[in-house]
Amino acid sequence: GAAELRPHIRELSSLAPDIYISCHPNAGLPNAFGEYDVTPEQNAEIVGDFVRQGWVNIVGGCCGTNPDFIRAIAEKVQGVSPRKLAPREHVTHLSGLDPLTITPSMNLINVGERTNVAGSKKFLRLIQEGQFEEALSVARHQVENGAKIIDVNMDDGLLDAKKSMHDFLNLIGSEPEIARVPVMVDSSNWDVIETGLKCLQGKGVVNSISLKEGEEVFLDHARKIRRYGAAVVVMAFDEKGQAVTLERKIEICTRAYHLLTEKAGFPPEDIIFDPNVLTIGTGMKEHDNYAVWFIEAVRYIKKNLPYAKTSGGISNLSFAFRGNNVIREAIHTVFLYHAVQAGLDMAIVNAAQLGVYEDLDPEFRKLTEDLVLNRTDQASEKLLKYVETKGQTVSAKGKEDTDAWRKLPVKERLSVSLVKGITDFLEPDIQEISGLYPDPVKIIEGPLMDGMKRVGELFGAGKMFLPQVVKSARVMQKAVNILTPLINDSSSLKSQTKKKVLMATVKGDVHDIGKNIVGVILKCNHYEVIDLGVMVPCEDIINAAKEHKVDAIGLSGLITPSLAQMEHVAEEMQRAGFKIPLIVGGATTSDVHTAVKIAPLYDYPVVHVSDASLISNVLENLFNHRNHPVYVRELRIKQAELRKEYEEALAR
Repeated sequence: GAAELRPHIRELSSLAPDIYISCHPNAGLPNAFGEYDVTPEQNAEIVGDFVRQGWVNIVGGCCGTNPDFIRAIAEKVQGVSPRKLAPREHVTHLSGLDPLTITPSMNLINVGERTNVAGSKKFLRLIQEGQFEEALSVARHQVENGAKIIDVNMDDGLLDAKKSMHDFLNLIGSEPEIARVPVMVDSSNWDVIETGLKCLQGKGVVNSISLKEGEEVFLDHARKIRRYGAAVVVMAFDEKGQAVTLERKIEICTRAYHLLTEKAGFPPEDIIFDPNVLTIGTGMKEHDNYAVWFIEAVRYIKKNLPYAKTSGGISNLSFAFRGNNVIREAIHTVFLYHAVQAGLDMAIVNAAQLGVYEDLDPEFRKLTEDLVLNRTDQASEKLLKYVETKGQTVSAKGKEDTDAWRKLPVKERLSVSLVKGITDFLEPDIQEISGLYPDPVKIIEGPLMDGMKRVGELFGAGKMFLPQVVKSARVMQKAVNILTPLINDSSSLKSQTKKKVLMATVKGDVHDIGKNIVGVILKCNHYEVIDLGVMVPCEDIINAAKEHKVDAIGLSGLITPSLAQMEHVAEEMQRAGFKIPLIVGGATTSDVHTAVKIAPLYDYPVVHVSDASLISNVLENLFNHRNHPVYVRELRIKQAELRKEYEEALAR
């Protein structure tokens, strides 16, 4: 019925502002006797609101409706202007069960490479043995560790690649925690690619096509990919062979771009160029500039081929150093840092072989950059000699490195653990720092939050990537778990609970570390916290808030699409007649967005909280009868000023 359709129509309209939407609801759901209880007037009121909100272009009725229903709808929409389509935005949208919108603020999209039979011996063995259920755990592990897309490749001489691709992708489709991310169908065999495309339930990516077989085959494959609704990776490869030099990379990518956009009707934002990551440090001088040429090709594509994206398979770069994970990790880390600065959008990479750029020893980093950027002769020999001298042949987090940072003051040690994603020393360090902070909550609000702020700074500067941030978040979560019993034992929790606060990570977002920290802090300050978890739809938030009669709602989100979900919740709170504060927080939120996009949708206070340590003071001001009027007045003045500044900036 129309009432049940409301949240879906609203979301569809926001996700597809440039596409016509037609809505024909039933007269509600049939009752036990197969009859419909919704009246024409009730149905028309809801459908009419869809039109007034600008969500739909065509309305009508389906099961249970009759001419009276259509007549009532027509009366309700009489004189209402049709929904106008927004200009098409050249933004790359992919999806599994959840949407993935690729924006510059995302830093780097990590494509998980372990579900590739050529890249993982374990995965190959599982597929060969038919252990598909266990193979799913490889995909699940990648998603849990920050992969935004998973690359699936079944190209092996002993496999029936078409059948393996078909069976594995269908299994993925039945696992929501994996199926929520887009799939990159990876094969050198077109029949395997097409088999994979038929299994996708969202908008995936084909990896890859090229001009190797000429323009006719290239365009035929491109048009079919377009018909299946996927994006495409285009390799820098043509009839003459693989592009090695910068000039050839530019030549092939430019030619392919014009063919795709002008002859195949391909949206430029769905074109992803891979300018070929080739192996450096081989001892052959002609290979020394391979990394530089890739980086410069990325820079050219981003500047000269509008809206196109770039990608690369990173592990091939360091193949000459296989067996020496210290050097391989450093090469990948340095290369990705510079490639992202040039505009690289995504990378197929093993997150376990990524370090933190700023965490590398300065001399080690310099020598690695000498190799990657071809700044000096014999760079690989100098790098190998340095590593051999230091004895770092097993892990970049070796004993010498550990001994050095373990001598730092305990506050700094906690920060290092967070940045490096190390949990080994949390318990003794937290026990030690408890002597400096009698109130365990202050450990969270102080040293631990300081460490996470450092992680945020490195991520924002492109010196850490999402898989590493996920590891840091897990360290933070473990630290909070260690502290929770101490907090529960503290006398501060024995006083009477103040108010109820409902918390949720909005639909489409699985990140909850910030929300969990806020929850701990609120409990320590006597609030009753009702935590709905992650991926929570708007209607569940509204219903739970009514059921529990909460005093405030807190929304969390790490990714950009979460902002639209927060706006949706504010609108529905207004429609439902709530008169309680709405708190928003998370990496993508800001004072400006809250003031411009969320606060105008809801009559009661909407507060952006930038730091978990501030939440107690914010709620104290909102709930204290003496502080409330002044705090809210100042908040509204500040938000009005931000809106004015934003509008003036747009006008310029």
